[in-house]
Amino acid sequence: MIRAALEQVISDDMSEIWSVLTPDQKRNITDSLKIHHFKKNHTIYSESDTPENLWCLFDGKAKLYKDGIGGRQQILRLLRPVQYFGYRAYFAGEPYVHTAATIEPSTLGSLPMKVVDEFIDENPLVARFFIHELSRNLGSADTRTVNLTQKHLRGRLAEALIVLVENYGYEDDGTTIRIFMGREDLANLSNMTTSNAIRTLAAFVSEKVIVVDGRKIKIINEPELRKISKFG
Repeated sequence: MIRAALEQVISDDMSEIWSVLTPDQKRNITDSLKIHHFKKNHTIYSESDTPENLWCLFDGKAKLYKDGIGGRQQILRLLRPVQYFGYRAYFAGEPYVHTAATIEPSTLGSLPMKVVDEFIDENPLVARFFIHELSRNLGSADTRTVNLTQKHLRGRLAEALIVLVENYGYEDDGTTIRIFMGREDLANLSNMTTSNAIRTLAAFVSEKVIVVDGRKIKIINEPELRKISKFG
């Protein structure tokens, strides 16, 4: 009964990869997957660690970031359920080049990469799944690199807010972004200083594009925000 219940949870949460697995591989996942419950701001793995697991975010929110000059962080990617991460460095045969951490209390699953290797050897559909995932993430990273280097401050912060909306959606009121992110994290996501992020947020408030209440941000004019994101 415990196995059946776990298989149901995994098949629901990991449906994208679950659908290409053989029955034996599904049983192997049930036997090998470990469930982790992490508190807010918990480090999942650190830059320079040796990659050993495929990670899957089941519930909560997480981020991938890299420490830059002067200890300033650059958020590379935000994670939402259900997304896979932590495997690129393993395939590349190198240590992690970023750190993964939770943004809020989160539930994650870890699967040993040696098990994933076996799946790939046995099942070409699994290999195609990871090729697709890596290709999609590479395309997103290329677009984000161009945006962060070419857009002005207003455009970068507007894009960051749109990214939050597209990743996590709105609360029931239809305007409050469903994530409470501090000014420093917003700055790290937008590739700007915290002081610039605060000033730019204040400008958006004065222009009646957003409303700020502590860490809560309400988008009251999304079309205008998207316009700013596109044109700066």
